Amino acid sequence: MKIFYQIVCYALLLAIFTNCNGQKKKKTTNPQSVNTDSKIIGGPFENSDFIYIGMPDTIKSVDTSAGWKQNGQKLLITGTIYKLDGKTPAPGVILYYYHTDINGYYSNKPGLDQRVIRHGYIRGWVKSDENGKYSIYTVRPAPYPDTDFEAHIHPAIKEPNIEKEYYIDEFVFDDDKLLTSEKRKKLENRGGSGILRVLEKGDLQVAEHNIILGLNIPNYPEQLEKEKSSGLQIGEDNPSFIPYHAWGPDKGTRTCPVCKYGRYHGIIYFVGNNTNWDDIKKWLIFLEQESVTRSKYLKAYFVYGNEKNYKKEDREIELEKIGVALNLKKIALTFVPSMTDEESEVNLNKINPAVENTFIIYRHSAIIDKFIDLKPTTENFKTISNTLDKTKSEYFNLSEPTRN
Repeated sequence: MKIFYQIVCYALLLAIFTNCNGQKKKKTTNPQSVNTDSKIIGGPFENSDFIYIGMPDTIKSVDTSAGWKQNGQKLLITGTIYKLDGKTPAPGVILYYYHTDINGYYSNKPGLDQRVIRHGYIRGWVKSDENGKYSIYTVRPAPYPDTDFEAHIHPAIKEPNIEKEYYIDEFVFDDDKLLTSEKRKKLENRGGSGILRVLEKGDLQVAEHNIILGLNIPNYPEQLEKEKSSGLQIGEDNPSFIPYHAWGPDKGTRTCPVCKYGRYHGIIYFVGNNTNWDDIKKWLIFLEQESVTRSKYLKAYFVYGNEKNYKKEDREIELEKIGVALNLKKIALTFVPSMTDEESEVNLNKINPAVENTFIIYRHSAIIDKFIDLKPTTENFKTISNTLDKTKSEYFNLSEPTRN
């Protein structure tokens, strides 16, 4: 009987795996159908009706999945669902999820509605509360057996004011060896990055994960303001890149800011071709003070990418003189040939070199806020400080799991 059960599970797994990538519908050769799909919010979405099968009449902001009882790694996924700006909480949003069990199967069980057998019995719903918060207690899923497909959780969104549901990036795990750098580069960032970075609280793994409604979702009815564009969007991951370090703890290296320090808060202060040294120095002094006050909980980087009259040796001397003159100890002064430089991969940050500055604030490697053309005023200093203060959360000081 056990062998029969395993054969059935594996057959189901193969059927699901062939259609698991992004939950998309199969392509069709019918031109009219293709044209219709292209206008759907979120694009084609296979089995989107599964969201509603078994959906309870009342959905809470906290859910404990049926997988919680399995003998595996307990997992809490918790965060805030935001509107497209990445700052305004979105209440009343339904998040549907399903995933494999601890053996990598979408398991069947007595009482499961057979119409959703392809999703297995570990599935559920949460609805963001008045502050946009949600929490899911479940078991950490295993990857499909005998494949190189990383472990993942399928999420989908149903907004209260949008008729059509849509899927967002699968939740994958940063510490999963199957999640290669090549796979990371191919992620669509639908709803923001889907990468979960787990922390430990006793025998519980905790992943703080925010969702940005409409971000990178085709045909979404709202659009971000494009009057002043610079940098990736709130909710996306801060990409790795390797600037030259002219001053600071990593002087003389090409250390990646995010790789070196991604656990707590980080600030990357980008300046391109529009250079105002008086303002830059005021910002550097402020960031130095914040770095001293917050100690290990903040790492700040200045990244200078003025391509005009660029010479590596001259740029290095220029920044070193500033570090000495301002007596900087904590903040790193770094530079790249230009903001579009591909060798350093700073281009992945999508910084507009024409703006005066771009501030990217991240926590645990994910972008949580950004500011463009920010003047060094007392009010703006408070804005940066308040952003750091209000994004600590109750899990801020948890430790990362020990990696083998």
